[in-house]
Formats: sequence, C-alpha cells, structure tokens
Amino acid sequence: MSLKDQITEDMKTAMRAKDSERLGTIRLLQAAMKQKEVDERITLDDAGVVAIVDKLIKQRKDSIAAFEGAGRQDLADKEKAEMAVLQVYLPARLSAEEVATEVRAIVAEIGAKGPSDMGKVMGTVKAKLAGKADMGEVSAAVKAALAG
Repeated sequence: MSLKDQITEDMKTAMRAKDSERLGTIRLLQAAMKQKEVDERITLDDAGVVAIVDKLIKQRKDSIAAFEGAGRQDLADKEKAEMAVLQVYLPARLSAEEVATEVRAIVAEIGAKGPSDMGKVMGTVKAKLAGKADMGEVSAAVKAALAG
C-alpha cells in the first residue's frame, strides 16, 4: 500500500472514530498533496508525499516557536498535536551519528574540499537523505565535514 493510500485509509478511520483533530490534520495533508499534484500536473509518489509531510512539520515547528514566544501555549499545544499526527507518515529518522557518517561518505565520494563545495554536497545529500533526516542537522553535519 502506498503512503498516499495509507493516508486515505487513516482519514476514513478517523471519520468513523469521530476523531476530529486527527481528521482535520489528515485533511490538511491531503489538501497539500492535491495542491501539489494540480499545480505541477503530476501524481505524487511516496518520496513526494514525504517531502510534503516534512514541509508541514517544519511549518508546525516554526509555529510552535512563535506561539510559545508569544505566550500562547494553547495554540502551541494544538500545533504539537498536529505535528504528532504528521510524524506517523515519515520514515524512521537517522540519528545524528548516522547523518554525520553519511555526510562524510558523500564528501569523500564527491571529493569536496572546503566551504565553497557546500552547495554541491548539499544537493547530493538532500537527494540521498530526503525524509530520513532533519535538513537542519544535515546542513550542520555538512559544514562540520567541510571545515574539518
């Protein structure tokens, strides 16, 4: 079963269970997926769905930081609940050590030396680790690998 089909099944389950918060988040995800498909005239594969989920989670993290900074814990809690629902659709994340190991291997493979090769390395790393690691962590690992 594709990830897209899994999301549709989860939506049906949430509807039957009358779980309105989960249902709302899944509908939001489906709307983002549909928007991408219509805009680019494509059919999303699992990698495309993971990219959308990643983007939505990043938006939730930014919102949580903003709401907590403004003292709106109620809204931050709502965003955290949505983030928890979305994280179910991501593949298992790599640890910081695994990310660093992958980055070092890619840097050696490309033969990158110094910060000027950051863009070249990031392009390859993004393609290989998309959805498997937080890109903020990946960027920091690339900087460390190129500096060392």
